Amino acid sequence: MHSQSIHLYLTSEHECGYLPDRVATNLVPDPKLKMNMAMYSQLITLGYRRSGQFTYRPHCDGCTACIPCRVPVDQFMPRRNQKRCSRLNQDLAINVVRAHYSRIHFELYKRYINARHADGDMVDPSPDDYQNFLYSDWSDTWFMEARLDGKLIAVTVYDQVEDGLSAVYSFFDPDYPQRSLGTFNITKLIEHARLMELDFVYMGYLINGCDKMQYKSSFQPLQQFVDNLWMSRRVTG
Repeated sequence: MHSQSIHLYLTSEHECGYLPDRVATNLVPDPKLKMNMAMYSQLITLGYRRSGQFTYRPHCDGCTACIPCRVPVDQFMPRRNQKRCSRLNQDLAINVVRAHYSRIHFELYKRYINARHADGDMVDPSPDDYQNFLYSDWSDTWFMEARLDGKLIAVTVYDQVEDGLSAVYSFFDPDYPQRSLGTFNITKLIEHARLMELDFVYMGYLINGCDKMQYKSSFQPLQQFVDNLWMSRRVTG
């Protein structure tokens, strides 16, 4: 991997989106820098993430709750419930396409957000909200679609970086709770990375104290980026 020097800046404080009554700050690359996938592939190995076109890493005074995590693909051992989930969804047709706007994708995303995050600031998204959040003009972003008898019921959004796949977001039809489509999406993404002979699936941040992010701990072994080193840690959850 080609390495280059990148100037970093600290943002002003803002309300934390995950833990109540806390403020957050982020480390971000120089805003004048034109981001590309080579630079992002370097940054993601240092714990950074992408939201739309913006790349960041939490850097909060007195708080280390947000821990970057990734799954080493060749070492992943699905749990019993994950195997059961895969069997339950083996009737789904999987297709991978480049990220793009379509009404069908957007309507499924909107239904998911309004059902699962009705109390948050993402509720009732517009097409611009959707596009600005999930992909950008520089990211190598893909959609993994899952269809049941031709009907789109789940989408996993991911970036392809140099050493793996980075899970950006997933959304699915709330009318199929028995299928555990969130678990299925991540399990299928790990399987896809293995077929592509890639090393890791980057999972974003495991956030201590945030119940919504604890699902990541079920994908083992889970490597965490602590003190500027990736290390395997078994996490209960």
